[in-house]
Amino acid sequence: MDLLKKYDHLYFIVGRTLLGLYFIVPGLSKVYDFMGTLALMRMKGVPLSSALLPLTIVLQVLGGIFLILGRSLRPTALMLFGLTIIINIYIHDFWALAGDSGQAHETQNFVKNLAIAAGLLVLATKDKR
Repeated sequence: MDLLKKYDHLYFIVGRTLLGLYFIVPGLSKVYDFMGTLALMRMKGVPLSSALLPLTIVLQVLGGIFLILGRSLRPTALMLFGLTIIINIYIHDFWALAGDSGQAHETQNFVKNLAIAAGLLVLATKDKR
């Protein structure tokens, strides 16, 4: 058991890095397909999509970088938690797809994002600064 505990710091860095990448990559993909993402947000009924898309990009990219660097972990993790929940409700609305072939996929994305949100809450408890 002590051997595993010896690497706790490494596990923490790897975990933060993977969570950070989880936000950076989608943030950058929104930049590369800005109009497509904006169209999706409008189709899903996201209010103020034109203003919220650039804000989402900034929050995802900078939030991901902060997670990787281990800076301001608590506020960053809590902010990304809130963002993930909001995105989940608007974009992965599996309940609106009853009978649609995409319902299973959106259900999977919804539950996966709940797990990511849970991980962010756990991470928020680890900020020692």
